[in-house]
Amino acid sequence: MSQKPVGVILAGGQARRMGRSKNGLDKGLFDLGGQTMLLRVVRRLQPQVQSLVISANGDPARFNDFGLEVTEDSIQGYLGPLAGILAGLDWAVNKGATHVVSVAVDTPFFPCDLVVELQKSARLQKQPIVLAASHDPQKGLMRHPVFGLWAVTVRQDLRQALAGGVRKVGQWAETYGCSSAVFDYQAIDPFFNVNTMDDLAMANTLVRDEEV
Repeated sequence: MSQKPVGVILAGGQARRMGRSKNGLDKGLFDLGGQTMLLRVVRRLQPQVQSLVISANGDPARFNDFGLEVTEDSIQGYLGPLAGILAGLDWAVNKGATHVVSVAVDTPFFPCDLVVELQKSARLQKQPIVLAASHDPQKGLMRHPVFGLWAVTVRQDLRQALAGGVRKVGQWAETYGCSSAVFDYQAIDPFFNVNTMDDLAMANTLVRDEEV
């Protein structure tokens, strides 16, 4: 697999734990070190893929400043990241792409070699889905299901799974057939995700440390 995949940024989370209803902001539009979290994710992923789309429901005009297409779920009801991945797969097919890499908008430190390593695992293990994983000192090997490489050939099976009530990314990927690409790290956990305002404060500290 030599061709770069397309990228989909999963930005459909409702940010309930970050007071979204209070300030009206999507999680990705929160400020992180002087830039929105979404912009940091775009700049990290864009060099790794051939094209990029934002997966989010609601008014797409709120993302106009990013200059990217926005695709919404084809299945109604805010069904979570699996529905966003399906939207990305449908978008990719219309672009003539064979694979999609998904990332989460609330995880701004993901690896700069994410796509290369996912593709390497796909070639070696010959599975239609490859999920990122890393070693946790306490929990051992942990998968990060929203960070994955997806062949567009899985999209109709995924559509049926969603219609049948499946919601967990890792659960479906495991039963469908997937492998892992393992990322090691020494300092910042590249899959640290921002779920709360405390997490955002920690992320701002990490940004400052990166820039020193």
